[in-house]
Amino acid sequence: SFFHYVCDSNRRLNDPTSQIRAPHIDRKAPEILSVEEVESLLEQPDPGTAKGIRDKAMLELLYATGIRVSELMNLSLSHVNMTIGFITCSDSGRERTIPFGRVAKKALDDYMKHSRPELLKQKESEWLFVNCSGGRMSRQGFWKILKYYGEKAGIQADITPHTLRHSFAAHLISSGADIKAVQQILGHSDMATTQMYVSYAGSGKTGSGK
Repeated sequence: SFFHYVCDSNRRLNDPTSQIRAPHIDRKAPEILSVEEVESLLEQPDPGTAKGIRDKAMLELLYATGIRVSELMNLSLSHVNMTIGFITCSDSGRERTIPFGRVAKKALDDYMKHSRPELLKQKESEWLFVNCSGGRMSRQGFWKILKYYGEKAGIQADITPHTLRHSFAAHLISSGADIKAVQQILGHSDMATTQMYVSYAGSGKTGSGK
């Protein structure tokens, strides 16, 4: 890049690096949980507490839709259609509609009816997920929650919010979902990004998702 700049600014006539190829850097393989590990993770929140009901809803929705944690935190009530069962996300100015199944729908319904009002403590909020003080849930807060439940479930992998996104995609493709449909759900602009999940789906390391 330096020599390109020097030549472009006419400070040098030839580029001594023109025959040098940049090293090929392999893309790091994504961490993908097995279906059993995901199920164990989703079973960890305590259904007897407002916090546990909320955590269950967040985890179920994240795995059911494959959205990014930033998109999860940016969901408002108006982005959720409980009647049909879908959410609306915006990514770089592009809007996409993502369906979710009955399991996530039940978890979300329980949260909105029983947990969210208790956490809000009579406050008003447009955000779907709120913290224990009634404020907007943060990415850092969710990260800590996920780490806690991952350790509680005995998952050895270095689990992050993106781990559930990777697992969602691999499990969908393993179940026979069309890769083009998965690409659209994930919001990938490049098919090659989605293609990396195909090898995992065919390796036998994953199974049928929800």
